Amino acid sequence: MLLRVAFDIQISAPALTPLILALSAYPDEMHRLSAGPVQVEPVVPIHWYLDAFGNERGRLVMPEGHLRLTWEGLASDSGRPDDVNLGAVQHPVEDLPDEVLQFLQPSRYCESDLLSQEAWDRFGNIATGWGKVQAICDHVHGTLTYDFMAASSFRTAHSSLQDGKGVCRDFAHLVIAYVRAINIPARYVSGYLDDSELPSQDPDHDPGDFCAWTEVFLGGRWYTFDARYNVPRIGRIVVARGRDAGDVPMITSFGVTKLESFQVWCEESGARSAAE
Repeated sequence: MLLRVAFDIQISAPALTPLILALSAYPDEMHRLSAGPVQVEPVVPIHWYLDAFGNERGRLVMPEGHLRLTWEGLASDSGRPDDVNLGAVQHPVEDLPDEVLQFLQPSRYCESDLLSQEAWDRFGNIATGWGKVQAICDHVHGTLTYDFMAASSFRTAHSSLQDGKGVCRDFAHLVIAYVRAINIPARYVSGYLDDSELPSQDPDHDPGDFCAWTEVFLGGRWYTFDARYNVPRIGRIVVARGRDAGDVPMITSFGVTKLESFQVWCEESGARSAAE
């Protein structure tokens, strides 16, 4: 299947303002994509580089006034749902590859240290491996209520339990915090997710946006878990990976900016067109 992926983001600023972008597909996804570069209006140069997590980031200085960022492409997708491996094992910490150890530690939005005792009390007696991680996802799915009007850049894994609600990033953060607390590496992923398989009147279907989910290191590789939906999904396209959302904000501004418009599309090719 082919997916049309696109974004149209418009911001304003009262003065020249440096920006860092995390809007490009992750480099290992590029073989699936047919697309041109990010378009900027008015035209300003973008310097592209890879950050410490392997994400492609862009640097630019936006002029005073208005800036529009647009991009559109086609992505191939197998149509197969996320991999499930019930036999995937948990590795002893001493056997983990060096590069995944950073995903065991507490981070800004994933306070695994604060949730350690609760994690061991709730999940410590469950057999290690896939079943333990799935039990965590089941718990988070049943504990948090999805509410796209409740999005907050200040909510953490720990505070999401008090609020009892959140958006996809909060589901991902809470899973990550619990999983790290029981000594399994977990990382945060943002990207596109095709919603064409969802019922058109799904009350939890929010306006087009980037999504967030979790990847967990089991059986020598990373597997996708998504506690918001808690079922394997199709049509994921990774944009960025990090310890939590603090590592991969879509736009970081070093000055006063205002988000004027934000639209994201991920759908089967030909389903609809972006507004001009």
